[in-house]
Amino acid sequence: MNRETNRAKWLTFALMIAALASAVFLGCGVKSQPISPEAARPEKILGLEAANVKDGIRLSWDRPESYAGGQKMRDLGGFTISRAQEGKPVEKIGDLQVYDEGRFQAQRTFIFIDGATIPGKTYHYQVTSSTTDGYVSEPSNDVRIVRKGPSAPPNPENFVVPTPVPLR
Repeated sequence: MNRETNRAKWLTFALMIAALASAVFLGCGVKSQPISPEAARPEKILGLEAANVKDGIRLSWDRPESYAGGQKMRDLGGFTISRAQEGKPVEKIGDLQVYDEGRFQAQRTFIFIDGATIPGKTYHYQVTSSTTDGYVSEPSNDVRIVRKGPSAPPNPENFVVPTPVPLR
């Protein structure tokens, strides 16, 4: 009996040493250098463009391809669109979620139409992107645009039909 007790103690001791050694030498978690929060956020969007369209102002931009630290980005979560009217503070006007993570072909260009604009007013827009775990990019380039109203249809009373010219 004493021999079996001794053997059980040695076996327990050996298992504890093995567990401690594996915890010390193997560790846990990812085996790479830690990344700073500044490097983990998406790169800044530089190609924001705005155009007048029938329904309002159309904003378009390209998908950020990498993190600010240079690594290829795989977890784009969405975008936040902000607008400021001349002389007024910046306000968030929309969110655009991205659901193409893991898909064979990811969406490359994004479009947002701001329909709450007034003809003749000047607007400034910026977009930020974010990852699925909450890292947010710096604001994009600032785009300034004056909202133009729809052009008037031709007036039938003073509309002139062009005179045909014979071909030579």
